[in-house]
Amino acid sequence: FREMADRRAVGDTATYNVAIRACEKVQQWVHALPLFREMADTHVKQNTIACSAAVTACEKGAQCVQALQLFRQMADSVVEQDTISYTAAVSACETGEQW
Repeated sequence: FREMADRRAVGDTATYNVAIRACEKVQQWVHALPLFREMADTHVKQNTIACSAAVTACEKGAQCVQALQLFRQMADSVVEQDTISYTAAVSACETGEQW
């Protein structure tokens, strides 16, 4: 992503989805969240894949509050919550002992 910015290339939804999912897979919520927020800042459409990956990244990183905030944002926006996002939100509560 940094290389793209250096070359003034613009990421699209699919590019961000891949980057956020990669962060999720290696449990790097600290990198996933800025990418997710950057989507909105650069007017790239946030979709279910990106949102669910960001929620899951937070869940895997034991960031219960962040995961639930993202999950709520999905409910407040036009982004559909799916099985992955629900599961990640529940798991985040379990990990953070937020029952």
